[in-house]
Amino acid sequence: MQISAELVRELREKTGAGMMDCKKALTESEGDMEAAVDVLRKKGLAAAAKKASRVASEGVVAAHVAAGSAVLVEVNCETDFVAKTPEFREFVGRVAGMVNGKDPKDVAEALLLPGEGGIPLGEILNEKVAKIGEKISFRRFARFALPAGARGVLVPYIHAGGKIGVLVELLGAGADDPEFAALAKDMAMQVAASNPLYIDRQDVPADVIEREKSIYREQALASGKPEKILDRIAEGKLGKYYEDFCLVEQAFIKDPDRRVRDLLKETAAKRGIEVRVARFARFQVGEGLAKRTDDLAAEVAKQLNRG
Repeated sequence: MQISAELVRELREKTGAGMMDCKKALTESEGDMEAAVDVLRKKGLAAAAKKASRVASEGVVAAHVAAGSAVLVEVNCETDFVAKTPEFREFVGRVAGMVNGKDPKDVAEALLLPGEGGIPLGEILNEKVAKIGEKISFRRFARFALPAGARGVLVPYIHAGGKIGVLVELLGAGADDPEFAALAKDMAMQVAASNPLYIDRQDVPADVIEREKSIYREQALASGKPEKILDRIAEGKLGKYYEDFCLVEQAFIKDPDRRVRDLLKETAAKRGIEVRVARFARFQVGEGLAKRTDDLAAEVAKQLNRG
């Protein structure tokens, strides 16, 4: 039977076993997840399964840029100690390069990409797990490619040693324009510092707007404001929401008296072109993940006491 990449990914997350081992186990068990787990355990992969239950919320965000495309990846491990090692960082760099070069549709497909010697990325990752002794997880990536014939730049920005990573696509001019490239770098730094959710207010979903307005109305009503002005108050507060979460409406981090949209307009007028941020991605290591409650020293002590 045909085994989907999604099924392979799910089994890998359950067990921590290599991608090819997971695929073989699923084929052997005819797609039965629990039976596939048993197959892996019988083959001596219980140790990997034990690591898979751990929390990997540390790690590194890295970028890779090539002609016309760029990628941002987040790879996680269990401790900051491992995240700072040259070996782990070199591995994350290799992951970024492979993803940018091969353009997989998702992480599951990326883990099947052939690396050196034809070994799938998932297998290489599993070898790192065995060598380093920590759970390692390729969590996510964002890959941008400039539209055919478009003038623009793809600029990454890595902050705090890889704790935060940003990728921005700015359209209007090319990388051969130093001032334009510097503007793109400023946009990436803006996203890193201010963490916008959208580019412009037109990008905010209608349900988000209605939820915010409802909250503002309730707040105003609870503070004793008359009902006839609740909508006006809500609209006013919505303007502040846009300033906080829409990139072009934010105060520029290098000059808070100016808005990001002012910089874009000034550059556009100066060159007689349209300048716009087409898209951006921002990854912060471990965001949304549970954190370990112990630390490396405690774990080492625990292992020593067992001895």
